[in-house]
Amino acid sequence: MEKIKTKYKENFLRKDFIISFVSSLVFLFISVIINYYAGNYAAEKASAPVTDIILSNTRVFDVDIFFVYAPILFSIFITFLCFSNPKKIPFVAESLALFIIIRSFFINLTHIGPFPTQAITDNNILVNKFTFGGDLFFSGHTGIPFLLALIFWDNKTLRYFFLFYSIFMGIIVLLGHYHYSIDVLSAFFITYSIYHLSIFFFKKDKQMFDEEKDSVES
Repeated sequence: MEKIKTKYKENFLRKDFIISFVSSLVFLFISVIINYYAGNYAAEKASAPVTDIILSNTRVFDVDIFFVYAPILFSIFITFLCFSNPKKIPFVAESLALFIIIRSFFINLTHIGPFPTQAITDNNILVNKFTFGGDLFFSGHTGIPFLLALIFWDNKTLRYFFLFYSIFMGIIVLLGHYHYSIDVLSAFFITYSIYHLSIFFFKKDKQMFDEEKDSVES
């Protein structure tokens, strides 16, 4: 804890860090608002479902507990990881915000309705607040952990953890018929591009991110 306190004292004495810290969190907050309206619009305009080579040939599995609670635990872990290394926060927050905004654009390009058979999560308030039914392409459950794997690539422990979690959630959303197979597979390719866009747009914060090794590595 003393190390973390020292890091915060040192960084919050720097004006450039404070600007990056605040602006990145504001950007992330704005992206969540954009995602909310984009998701509602996509759900409102959703058309009929289509067939899928995987979903059409597999029964639906009850994976509600993994679909809902695994992302919650994952979010807590990411929050702890970032806030224990303050220099990491701006670039991670900006990359996530860019991911959310680009995904918000994608889900409104084509309005394919959800697959007709789907694991039931209707009574779960957490799902109702953050998923909308028509926000399918591309999978955020798969893409976000893959983005974090790319961001923390130099840390082998975190890299493999995020890659495993990304593949795991890809399987979960397919077993629950929450996403089409193209939503999951395309997430890896689109996310890779988003990561490189983040490096291009947020060069200074990427440099700051690289200045400090993760405490996990030490």
